[in-house]
Amino acid sequence: MNHKLRLIFAGTPEFAKVALQELIDHQDELNIDIVAVYTQPDRKAGRGQKLTPSPVKELALSHNIPVEQPISFSLKSENGQVSRETLANYRPDVMIVCAYGLILPIGVLGTPTFGCLNIHASLLPKWRGAAPIQRAILADDATTGITIMQMNQGLDTGDMLYKLPCDITNTDTTQTLHDKLAKLGGVAMTTVLKDLATYQANAKPQDDSLANYAKKISSDEGQINWQNSAHHINRQIRALNAFTFLNGERIKVLECMPIKLNQTTTEMPAKIVSVGKKAVLVACGADDNGDKHLINITKMQWAGGKPLTAEQIAVGDKLKDGEIFDGHTNKNINDR
Repeated sequence: MNHKLRLIFAGTPEFAKVALQELIDHQDELNIDIVAVYTQPDRKAGRGQKLTPSPVKELALSHNIPVEQPISFSLKSENGQVSRETLANYRPDVMIVCAYGLILPIGVLGTPTFGCLNIHASLLPKWRGAAPIQRAILADDATTGITIMQMNQGLDTGDMLYKLPCDITNTDTTQTLHDKLAKLGGVAMTTVLKDLATYQANAKPQDDSLANYAKKISSDEGQINWQNSAHHINRQIRALNAFTFLNGERIKVLECMPIKLNQTTTEMPAKIVSVGKKAVLVACGADDNGDKHLINITKMQWAGGKPLTAEQIAVGDKLKDGEIFDGHTNKNINDR
């Protein structure tokens, strides 16, 4: 291809910003021209509720790339019609979509010459949907990764062009895994763009029988049920905004250590066994083998306060040995 590939990038959060930066850094090598960036409209954020641009918008503007922020592409609205005309006027060869947050109708998907490519944070067809990173940790998956997919009208159902795997360690959190996958997303996309015609010619359809859905995380999923196993609760803390209650007061549980298999207990679940300077030890429910382990909590946060390490909790006398967390959820959460 002699002429530069006219590329539009559509994304919004930090995850997408990392991929956009990778494309910007390799424009000459990839022979691309990023003609526009599409991102969500500015949102109110912070205590002052000021309109704040997305990370992707900030990056695009810093590189003098035109930014578009349509609220719709639907032909049923005047705004959507104008949005489609604007997109067509950029004469895009390809559109890269990464955590954009706006539905792209079939008419939009067909506007670029080579269609729209999506950077998805899982090894499809596993974990289609909104929360693949959290769901992979909660499910105790050993591996996840990035899939570059040719977009169609379905939800993450398009043909797969390229996959790049990534191990999930027993200390990975949603944030650390997010950061690793964000970097891999940019690498995977630059790999595909170096030989787009070949990757598209060899695209593989997904096996729908192997698919599952990474539904959006709900706030109540973070509530710890201490009847669950330490392994389950460990994953919950790593994946979600986990929380518990003590005497009716809500407490965020921010960090914990990997489960130590030699730390078994006969204490009742939810009992604080020891408040130490290295960790707060709490008894949990039985696992599939009938063993009950302690969980080692290393950071917590009380309402209105700052995050506290285990040592700060111990010194500040925030918790006492023998106290029992309350507010257990009654939902039936299956251990894995």
